[in-house]
Amino acid sequence: MTKLYRHTERGFEKFTTIATAILGNSITFIIALAMVIFWLSNKRFYTQDIHACIGDVILGVTFLYLFIIQKSFIHFSASLHLKVNELIASNESARNAVMNAEVKTEDEITELSKEYAELAEKIKEVEEEEKKAEPIPRNKS
Repeated sequence: MTKLYRHTERGFEKFTTIATAILGNSITFIIALAMVIFWLSNKRFYTQDIHACIGDVILGVTFLYLFIIQKSFIHFSASLHLKVNELIASNESARNAVMNAEVKTEDEITELSKEYAELAEKIKEVEEEEKKAEPIPRNKS
């Protein structure tokens, strides 16, 4: 059962990667825009009542915004990954395991997240121990 789940998960990750690349492409937006213009110029569109026309316009605009938002997200995500990779590469004590995390599978990312959660917990414990060990300063009045 776990093999089937892993296989399905990998397939879904590949599908989402391809879908993200397609939906964020400028050519896909132009095709979608042409489809919306075709629908709005269709004779059936003009024979509908005003409420159906408004609903179709809203649907068309929302459809186009999907592509715009996806393109924006891809650009933002790529620039963020580039900045993080530069910070990791410039820090000698940083682990390179998180470099190019965007190409790792979800299982690999989950494992890295668990490791960093454990590390954060250890750091928190050390800070609490150091805080307890510090002497309380006295006011000289």
